[in-house]
Amino acid sequence: MKNMMIMAAAMFLSLPFASAQNDTSKVKSTGVILHKESKAHIKPYGFVRNYFNYDSRRMLTVCGGEYLMIPYDEDWNMTETQAQTYGDDERFDRNAVPEAHLLALSSRFGVALEGGQLGQWSLAGRLEGDFAGFGTTNTVLRLRLAYVSFRHKDAHGLNHELLVGQDWHPLSGSIMPDVLGMAAGAPFRPHSRTPQLRYTLSLTRDFGFTAAALWQYQFTSPGPDGESAAYANRSLVLELFVGLNYRTREVYAQLGMDYTNLLIREESACVDASGNILYNHLDKNRCQSWSPTLYFQYTPLSGLFALKMRSTLARNLAHLNMLSGYARAIDADGAMAFIPMQASVSYLNVSVGSRWRANLFLGYQKNLGLADKDYTLVGAAPSAALYMKKGIGNINSIYRLAPSVSFNTKAFNIGLEYELTGVTYGQVASDGTVPNDDNLHQVLGHRLCAMVKYNF
Repeated sequence: MKNMMIMAAAMFLSLPFASAQNDTSKVKSTGVILHKESKAHIKPYGFVRNYFNYDSRRMLTVCGGEYLMIPYDEDWNMTETQAQTYGDDERFDRNAVPEAHLLALSSRFGVALEGGQLGQWSLAGRLEGDFAGFGTTNTVLRLRLAYVSFRHKDAHGLNHELLVGQDWHPLSGSIMPDVLGMAAGAPFRPHSRTPQLRYTLSLTRDFGFTAAALWQYQFTSPGPDGESAAYANRSLVLELFVGLNYRTREVYAQLGMDYTNLLIREESACVDASGNILYNHLDKNRCQSWSPTLYFQYTPLSGLFALKMRSTLARNLAHLNMLSGYARAIDADGAMAFIPMQASVSYLNVSVGSRWRANLFLGYQKNLGLADKDYTLVGAAPSAALYMKKGIGNINSIYRLAPSVSFNTKAFNIGLEYELTGVTYGQVASDGTVPNDDNLHQVLGHRLCAMVKYNF
């Protein structure tokens, strides 16, 4: 296994070198004229990163426990009434079990490429991977980034960039809060890398425009057949993003909108009067959603302070690792449709210092129920009509408080972070909300995270 991993890493890193060496001959054979024939400049980078995580109870996590979402709801072995008969000592919460992990799965390596021109367009690219993939084990080589970008400055001084390949979703971006945990603020921050075609134009020195068409791959939507990229990719109506950007040396802001269109294919049996199945009928229904977002970042040139915040009206954004999704619902006339669930999701991150850095992350999410209030959830058990991230839909609200302190040099980082995540659980109402009633209860999850990182 060790030899296979070494060989895979060597092959991964050798691809850009082979491409760079053969670039000129391939261009000549295809007849495309490069204004400047040159090999790509290759800059390898990466890090070895180890996380130690202690959780006070069972948590919803991925990547072997490194990527934290929320604490699971209580799961009692008996009711309070039964405990009065059998004794309180016999009653326990199955999820109140501490866990600890020490893993290096998120260790990363990659190469940044730059060089050559195609007409007036300069070429660049990136290839990046880590070991946090999915498979029979959690030590699977995973493709993170793989894209080619074409950049051009026209006669009017406008900068154009066209990116093709897998990169960060423009709703999340590569700009993250300064937390230590691998989840980088999720589920309060949209988090996804996905195949895309993205165009960016600088309208003025400070203002720009971004438009993207996106496909799903590693980060997917839930549905009747589980979480899958099929609902989005079979839709043939691409996920779209548009945004206005403002950037100076100290300020970055973005106002954006994401559009998602899922196609849900379901078969239902047509039967005769005796109950015999005649054939299977195919139903095709779509779920469309619009999610606006606002991002603001202030980082003075001194580098000793940073303020970052994002607020999103999340409608069916489960594929961005948010606790979101959609539902099967009906209107007053009995017509069925798939309606997005919506939530208000925000975070605020403040950091002070450079070599020694103190950071505070605050996140909050509020469940707002069905996006279309003319509909109600199908069935006597409303929660069964929900298609949510990891199947969790009985949430009223979530909050997170995460202070950290770290020591940082160019080659080495070490830090300690405490995360308090509180989830208010309850019962789902017909409008998709979780009302404030006697079933409402709060579950707290405590995580202690220690991180050691060596950069190259």
